[in-house]
Amino acid sequence: MSRIYEYKPNGEVPPGESLPEGLRRVALGVEYCGTRLRGFQKQKHDPQTVQETLEKAISKVAAEPVTLVCAGRTDAGVHATGQVIHFDTRAQRPTKAWVQGVNTQMPFDVRVQWAQEMPPQFHARFSARNRTYRYLIHSAPTRSAQAASEVTWTERTQDLAAMRAGARHLIGEHDFSSFRAAQCQAKSPVRRLTRLDIGRVGQLIVLEISATAFLHHMVRNIAGVLMAVGRGDRDPAWVRDVLEARDRSAAGVTAPPHGLYLVDVRYPDEFAMPVREPGPLLVPLPLGTIGADGSA
Repeated sequence: MSRIYEYKPNGEVPPGESLPEGLRRVALGVEYCGTRLRGFQKQKHDPQTVQETLEKAISKVAAEPVTLVCAGRTDAGVHATGQVIHFDTRAQRPTKAWVQGVNTQMPFDVRVQWAQEMPPQFHARFSARNRTYRYLIHSAPTRSAQAASEVTWTERTQDLAAMRAGARHLIGEHDFSSFRAAQCQAKSPVRRLTRLDIGRVGQLIVLEISATAFLHHMVRNIAGVLMAVGRGDRDPAWVRDVLEARDRSAAGVTAPPHGLYLVDVRYPDEFAMPVREPGPLLVPLPLGTIGADGSA
């Protein structure tokens, strides 16, 4: 017996079904600096979140209460250049209003980069097929005064060859229990890591990590483990041992949040999403080119 479709705000719409008359679904590409923010998800007792900032601004432009859904929640201190959100609204506004109008209602550390009306079947979270993060490490004797909250600093030299050797153990589909936070709510710890590139960009070491989906703190935990290998505290084979242990206590190394950026979310071609450079501005390189020259 087929289930009868019942509309839920911002929810999944089965193929062949439509939004209620008068409603439209709008997607926005969002960039933010997470330094002063308490993460993406709205919290009851703290208004300093990306979601609350966006919902307040969008609601003003729409002249009605608006709630939204994102492609991937980020923690406090984590940044994004390629976050994608969507919301359902009765408001009819030109694309410029959803970009420039919303931006005038927000602080400078949250920006809408593009807007596009989407078919009902689009969902910012569930339609996503691949997500990419970049983790930025400044390995130098002294911390940068200009980018202190935008990169992770270490005074220890990092061996890129060792980090790459360790990273190879993580590629593919695995049980990533050793790399998930204790409070992770995912039903399964199995994830498919499609790419983990490491290279130098100026004074920075950059990890570029792609997967169909990630567990809570997974990227930061991977970065922490690889940094331990890079500074010589652990052998590259230790990464395999940590993975196979399927136990968070096997590693226990979580890198700081401020070096992490959600830079890209990919969707099926049918949605014709805008294509932008992944960023951040500190790393002006296309996806897939980090470490492509084999530099160490």
